Amino acid sequence: MTPYASLADDFYVNMNLATEMELPSQRETILHFFECVQKKYPVMRKFYCRDKRDFVLEEDKDKGRYRWAAVESKRLCSGQVNPSSLDSVLDQHRLVVDLAPALLSVSPLDCEALDLLFGFDFAYRGNHNALLAEALGVGPALDRVAEIPGSRVINFEPSLTVALDEDCRTQVRISTESRTNAFQVRTGEFAEEQLSVYVTARQYGSLDPQTSYVDAVNRLAQIAQDVVDNCVIEQILKPLARTISLK
Repeated sequence: MTPYASLADDFYVNMNLATEMELPSQRETILHFFECVQKKYPVMRKFYCRDKRDFVLEEDKDKGRYRWAAVESKRLCSGQVNPSSLDSVLDQHRLVVDLAPALLSVSPLDCEALDLLFGFDFAYRGNHNALLAEALGVGPALDRVAEIPGSRVINFEPSLTVALDEDCRTQVRISTESRTNAFQVRTGEFAEEQLSVYVTARQYGSLDPQTSYVDAVNRLAQIAQDVVDNCVIEQILKPLARTISLK
């Protein structure tokens, strides 16, 4: 298991390559691309078309751990839920972007944005927004608002995006996603749903000369991992887990 497996109920690493031009959709091209992916990962056997233009190849989801890949109209995606190791999931992403130039005619010029996302899901039955406020705090500027007598938190999803270079082409975003709405807070009826924490390393624009998509994925993976290790585990993930365990 990865070193992050014990930090949340589910952990996943997704890669998204958004292109400026539309990706090919011809039957032969799409099938050949996924056949090459399947050759490396034979257990990826479920192939289907979603929304008439999005093609997906994935493993069975029954065991709670699975790989998937997708070719959309202007986006190439790859992901793995609860991977056995970081190397395992990053090898998958490297394979997908390594195949793309030759099989899907994706040029290094044709990059609108390249994302690598580390996701952490916590199963929780209750007000996700209030949980986030309790576990992480709302900050000195908003403390008094959160303490208004009789008030209940109905929307709190803290996020922060920072640029890592002068031209703002490389960015890191730490964000949270609540699945609680005002109706649930009003009625007090909550289903057990996923509260998510995302760490996304992103590069905007065409790749630099002599830089491949594999190189770019490796760089973003290192950035995202460093942020998770140094800025997220102790500051966000463990406080959330502790607070949930006390409920």
